[in-house]
Amino acid sequence: MAKNNNLKKEDQANVAEALSKTEQFFEKNKKQIVYTIVGAVVLVALILSYKAFIVAPKQKEAQNQMFTAERYFRADSFNLALNGDGNALGFEKIMSKYGSKAGAAVYLYAGICELQLGNNDAAIKYLEKYNGKDNIMSARAKACIGDALVNKGDIKGAVSYFKDAAKISDNILSAGYLFKAGLCYEELKQPKEALAVYQQIKDNYPQSPEGVEIDKYISRIAE
Repeated sequence: MAKNNNLKKEDQANVAEALSKTEQFFEKNKKQIVYTIVGAVVLVALILSYKAFIVAPKQKEAQNQMFTAERYFRADSFNLALNGDGNALGFEKIMSKYGSKAGAAVYLYAGICELQLGNNDAAIKYLEKYNGKDNIMSARAKACIGDALVNKGDIKGAVSYFKDAAKISDNILSAGYLFKAGLCYEELKQPKEALAVYQQIKDNYPQSPEGVEIDKYISRIAE
């Protein structure tokens, strides 16, 4: 019992000594510790202020500018959507002025506009910058790059984008992307690969517009 008491007293002494050393450390470095804490608090305050008073207003301003450009886009007025109407900015100036603050979709919109206007290289440049989280929009961006490559005569390069688009979306829209991949394979004189993607449409998306008509494409290759 006495041995246990001695051990407890020794432990208490060790704890007391450790606490004393800790107190001495804080006393010795008190100013430096206070400055570090204050600096951290000021840094956090500056970051929060920057987000609240600079980033957030810029984002709101960019979104307001996007409204008119999106309206032109929905009306298929791709030139006005891209370049503006003299009063409201188009996607190109919005990207230049606000960058990513306008949101990831601005690159997709701009890329589709350039594609519709026949500017394939510019379309690819913008579409490759799109990094949104929406699977449907991400798939469309990939498919539009495929369309631009087809327009440029790079059929082989386009196939992988169409197939990637189909994997990303994994819904009825995938049938359309796979169908484009199949047509590319046919153009490349690769009937086996074309048949494989057509069969994928038949098996996985039979109710899609492409699925309803796919048997005649399968039959054409099988003949």
